[in-house]
Amino acid sequence: MQKQASVLSWFVAVAFLVPSALQAAQATALDTQRIEALTGLKGSLNADGSVFKVSFPRSDIRAKVGQVRMNPALGLTAWAAFTRMGDHAIVMGDIVVLENEISPIMSAALDSGLEVTALHNHFAWDEPKVMFMHIGGSGDEVQLANAVGKVFARLKALIRHPQAAPGARIDPAETSLDTHRIASVIGEEGSMGDGVFKITIGRQIEMMGHRVGKDMGVNTWAAFAGTDRSAVVDGDFAVLEEELQDVLKTLRRGGIHVVAIHNHMTFEKPRMLFLHFWGLGSAEQLARTLRSALDTQGTNK
Repeated sequence: MQKQASVLSWFVAVAFLVPSALQAAQATALDTQRIEALTGLKGSLNADGSVFKVSFPRSDIRAKVGQVRMNPALGLTAWAAFTRMGDHAIVMGDIVVLENEISPIMSAALDSGLEVTALHNHFAWDEPKVMFMHIGGSGDEVQLANAVGKVFARLKALIRHPQAAPGARIDPAETSLDTHRIASVIGEEGSMGDGVFKITIGRQIEMMGHRVGKDMGVNTWAAFAGTDRSAVVDGDFAVLEEELQDVLKTLRRGGIHVVAIHNHMTFEKPRMLFLHFWGLGSAEQLARTLRSALDTQGTNK
C-alpha cells in the first residue's frame, strides 16, 4: 500500500512539473517569427535555440582591400542577435556602414532606444572605406526588435538614396575665429597655433597603481579652424562607460558627426572610452553643442 502511495505521489509530482517546465520554456523562448517581421530580416537559431540572429549581407558594397575583392562572407554582413535573460531580452549587433551612412544610422539607433557601443574599421586599405557600428540594448523583446528594424530600414533607404559627404572649404591658413567667444561658450581656455584654436580638458584614471591624466592623453580636446560663420571642429571625447550614450546623443542632436568610438588603453580604472568627432557650421553653434555634451558628464558639470 505504501509503495502504491509513493508511486501515485510521483505521478502527481510529474503531472505538476511537466506543465510548469513547459511554461518556463515558453516564457524564455524567443518569438522568432515576430523578430523577423519587425526587423525585416531573416534569421536562424543557434544550436541550443537560445540565440536568434538576423543578418543583412551588404552585397551592394563593391569593396576591395588592396587587390582582394570583398563579399559579404568575408566580413561585410550586418547582423543583430537576440537572446533572453530572465524576464527580458537583450540584443547585440554589428552594422556594416559606409562613411556617409554613419551619422544617420547612429541617429536611428540612438533615437529608437538602442545603445551604440563602438564604431571602428575592421580593415585597412579598403576602398570604399567600410566602418562597423556595434549596437546593443536590453528590455522588451518586441521593442528591441522594432528598434533594430528601424535601424535596418534606415540603412536600406540610404542604400537606395545615398547621402553626400559633408563639405565646406576651410583652410587653417585663413582662420579668423573669435577665440575668446569660443572659450567663453565652452568655459575653458585654449591656445592658437598654425591657424587652429585648440582646447584640451584633462581627466584622470589609474593604471598600474599610478594616476594618469591630461598630459598622458587622458583628455577631451577640440580643435577649431575657419571663420565664425563657417568653421570646422574635430576632436576626441574621453568618456566613462556610463557617460557614452548621453554624449553621443548630444553630439548627434547638435549635428556633430561621431567618426570613431574605441578604447585607447587597457586595464585602466575606471574604464575610459574615446569618441572622435567632426563638425561643420558656425563656430558658436559647434562650441555650444560641445558644451552641452560636456554638461552630460559627471566630472565636467
